[in-house]
Amino acid sequence: MEPDEDLGLIADEIYSNGDENTQRHRPIISSEQLDIEAYAALYSGRTKIMRLLFIADRCGNSSMQLEALRMAYDEIKKGENTQLFREVVQKIDGRLGTNYGSDSAWADSVDRRADLRKEKLESELNAYRTNLIKESIRMGYNDFGDFYYAHGQLGEAFKNYVRTRDYCTTAKHIIHMCLNAILVSIEMGQFTHVTSYVSKAEQSQDALDAITVAKLRCAAGLAHLEAKKYKLAARKFLEVGPELGNNYTEVIAPQDVATYGGLCALASFDRAELKSKVIDNINFRNFLELVPEIRELIHDFYTSHYASCLEYLGNLKANLLLDIHLHDHVETLYDQIRSKALIQYTHPFVSVDLNMMANAFKTSVAGLEKELEALITDNQIQARIDSHNKILYARHADQRNATFQKVLQTGKEFDRDVRSMLLRANLLKHDYIARTSRKH
Repeated sequence: MEPDEDLGLIADEIYSNGDENTQRHRPIISSEQLDIEAYAALYSGRTKIMRLLFIADRCGNSSMQLEALRMAYDEIKKGENTQLFREVVQKIDGRLGTNYGSDSAWADSVDRRADLRKEKLESELNAYRTNLIKESIRMGYNDFGDFYYAHGQLGEAFKNYVRTRDYCTTAKHIIHMCLNAILVSIEMGQFTHVTSYVSKAEQSQDALDAITVAKLRCAAGLAHLEAKKYKLAARKFLEVGPELGNNYTEVIAPQDVATYGGLCALASFDRAELKSKVIDNINFRNFLELVPEIRELIHDFYTSHYASCLEYLGNLKANLLLDIHLHDHVETLYDQIRSKALIQYTHPFVSVDLNMMANAFKTSVAGLEKELEALITDNQIQARIDSHNKILYARHADQRNATFQKVLQTGKEFDRDVRSMLLRANLLKHDYIARTSRKH
């Protein structure tokens, strides 16, 4: 429970929250269409392409879809994944003109080079195996992993990266293997592997540098997010150090750390944790500066400016639904954040005017009643609703009655224990011992 002076502060904030005359005039960032070019620039490698294709599949806006496909096409041609190239060409379906059509000459050339490269790698690896040189065998499997990853054969890439495990001679080799396995596992959506290899890498504490630690925390955070363990995910993202910078753009951008960590914290932390682990967290504050909307909505939530907080969330929602990792969790996180806001709003009061509360949450009284009914039924709010007068009355526990009941229960238990002890003492006094009969 919060201290009384803190509750008083919350109450003052809440009373002014729904009043248009006293509410803060804070600029709300409008729900603009996602700037695909700026978004894509945050990432590198395969995740950049997959995020662009995800946006193209989900955005429902023709011009936005074509822009994402155009950028994906250009990015794929920098690499060697001809299978993905053909898929993108099929998605474009001639809508971007001849410059973005099927380039058979390029694809055939890449495939020929890939065949030659594969033969060379196989030949080298066989030679290394014959000579039994551990380091060379490790490098050979690693090169095969890189080859398959570049060509989009993630399953084969994972197998080859993991095969290097038997030939690792130092802790740094093991960490390198784990990071490769984590990268491919994230791309495949195999987050149980991610958790496993993060744990394995963390066992080599002496060989971990600050950047690697930050990468592992990001990967663990993504795995918890995927498993809907939002509190654990929040903790991992909040622990990510500033060393991360742009060193893990093949998986995650610093802006994502702020967004994922901030939303998971809002949905799962209590008020004290939100203050100590998020708002007062200097390292995480640096990430929040990259996404001002998330920073502002967290402060709005903490200071009970719910209308402003929910407006930020509403404006961000369309773009968050286009995030490859977050899209499945947006609705759940939003529901949890709103429920926590409703609970926090009612917490300091004996009674609440539903008209004022509905105004603060920018909803109708009828809609608010339904939300509150669900929370009361779920035992998250101890209150009852006066539907006629539109007032919510808090149910405060009768401490006096509860104390009497506890005393009576304790007395009954004491009486039972004393009787048991007297019975046992009498049995021993009269040497009454019950023996079980044995069958011969």
